[in-house]
Amino acid sequence: MALNFPIKRSRATKVVNKANLGMDFEQIINESNEYYLNNDIAVIHKKPTPVQIVKVDYPMRTKAVITEAYYKTPSTTDYNGIYKGKYIDFEAKENHNKTAFPLANIHPHQIEHLRKIIAHGGIGFMIFYWVPYNECYILEFDNIIKYWDNKDDGGRKSIPYKEFKEFGHLVKEGYAPRLNYLKVVDEIYF
Repeated sequence: MALNFPIKRSRATKVVNKANLGMDFEQIINESNEYYLNNDIAVIHKKPTPVQIVKVDYPMRTKAVITEAYYKTPSTTDYNGIYKGKYIDFEAKENHNKTAFPLANIHPHQIEHLRKIIAHGGIGFMIFYWVPYNECYILEFDNIIKYWDNKDDGGRKSIPYKEFKEFGHLVKEGYAPRLNYLKVVDEIYF
């Protein structure tokens, strides 16, 4: 089932700044998490990125404007919380490629963080939105790590789309919540 995300980018308004790619996908996850929280299903939040503020301008007494800031440390993953008594931690990725997801879009600290979560009994995975196919998949960490661990030894530098079709878990769009990824988490981990 295709997702009906509001990711509409006309030819006239091409995205130039890639820093905001995936924000619509994350907004849908955030809305789903709000639904889970309001209905006492789970407590899952987007993690804030730690930022060091360096310079602030005060054009008016009540309106401060941050003009210079830096990331303090690399963030771990996008989301964490608790679901059915288990710690849950995951990264959300949006992909515009038609054939594969580039491993360069995953940071080493994210992999190491998820390794630790799983080693300590938590639920850790990545959720991918494939823009060309309007599909969303949860890919278990084992399927990601087999590509990650071999990329520097002559292995693939990407995860093929067919891997998602074969081993990924399709997340279907719904009404409430909009992206019911916890239904898929139930199928995989509970």
